[in-house]
Amino acid sequence: MHDELKPHHSLSPFPLSRLMWTTLQSITKSQNTPLQAAATHTHSRMERWLSALLLLLAMPVEAAYVGGGVSIGIGGGNAGVGSGRGGGAGSVWIGGGIDTPASSGSRLSNAYTALQAWKSAVTDDPNKVVGTWVGSDVCSYKGVFCSDSQDGMGPFVAGIDLNKANVRGTLVKELSLLTDLTLLHLNSNRFSGSVPNTLGDLSSLQELDLSNNQFSGPFPAVVLEMPSLIYLDLRFNSFSGSIPEDLFNRKLDAIFVNNNNFEGELPQSLGNSPASVINLANNKFSGSIPASFGLMASKLKEILFLNNQLSGCVPEGVGLFTEMKVFDVSHNSLMGHLPDTLSCLSQVEVLNLGHNRLSGELPDLVCSLKSLMNLTVAYNFLSGLSQECTKLFFRSVGFDFSVNCIPNKDMQRPQPECSSTPGGGLSCLRIPSAQPLVCGAMAVLSGTAADPASKSP
Repeated sequence: MHDELKPHHSLSPFPLSRLMWTTLQSITKSQNTPLQAAATHTHSRMERWLSALLLLLAMPVEAAYVGGGVSIGIGGGNAGVGSGRGGGAGSVWIGGGIDTPASSGSRLSNAYTALQAWKSAVTDDPNKVVGTWVGSDVCSYKGVFCSDSQDGMGPFVAGIDLNKANVRGTLVKELSLLTDLTLLHLNSNRFSGSVPNTLGDLSSLQELDLSNNQFSGPFPAVVLEMPSLIYLDLRFNSFSGSIPEDLFNRKLDAIFVNNNNFEGELPQSLGNSPASVINLANNKFSGSIPASFGLMASKLKEILFLNNQLSGCVPEGVGLFTEMKVFDVSHNSLMGHLPDTLSCLSQVEVLNLGHNRLSGELPDLVCSLKSLMNLTVAYNFLSGLSQECTKLFFRSVGFDFSVNCIPNKDMQRPQPECSSTPGGGLSCLRIPSAQPLVCGAMAVLSGTAADPASKSP
């Protein structure tokens, strides 16, 4: 499989952009004072009551928020001190009367239940990260970050970051209890299996990074049930099957599904996505790039289609993306002439059209793009270069036009390979360019791009 091009955006790594920094500024390790309490069981009722009274007098006010919650009750029954798992994890119980747990206690108690269930599903922890998940104070666990709630209800688990922990195991359904979780980063581990359907309950989750693991099965549709999600990273796994239509209907700002085994045609809903970064590279997608591609929000800055099995034409609507910085359709089977609308990519820095079956001339409109840093058209069937293209070398632009059919140029195809044009029966819808193209008016014309590739009669 072709090696993936690294993300080119200037905010890389993407999670540490505006969302990540804002989140991490508010997420801090809870600095609660540990509860120092003990109760001594004696054989007399009086001694038990005295022990309970001394414990109450010594307990700090903050104790109600410590380590998964403290429940205190004093009633007519025998006084006692105990701890429990699950909902009562880390709690201290005195007597049998009134139970007054703090709200944050139940939140941290739920977190304790979730994290201990997850810990039991870990089969290898060479760096002893999950090994620190001992005791009821979940805010002290390595990789777990707590934040103080704005409603004054105490701390809660807001983030989990196990990036590069090299943990082996599976995800568990109990993770759905972490309803306050904002980010879940599991990059570069050995998690396998599928993503539990219960994770749709993570209503606060904004960033989900499952990249570079061993997950398999169909696309985890449960991620589309997370209402707050804006960053989705599934790359470098073994997911397979088709991509759901709804993926591009969600309000995601970043979509990384590259380096999996996804296949089939790309959904027509691609044009609905408001994302600024989309990486579809190194899969087995086939068919044409959807005609709706030109209808996407103009905020798109990077899109990578490279190393799939796409055919048809480069869509005319590509010119709508005036903020595009990276456009990579290399290592596919695209045919036809390049659209003049490429000249509207005024901010594009990396334009990779190499290793396709494109024909015609490389026009001045493309080579005149002022922000270009790298232009690749190698391994196509282009028949000529414009005068402006020959000036790219003087602009210190990386320019590779090798293995084409350009006369009087070195490193071109043998003449027999250039005797016929690939896709001779293919008709790419192209807007007439007799007059200078007005890029700002492209949106008006986008509705005419009904089908970027159709067979001529």
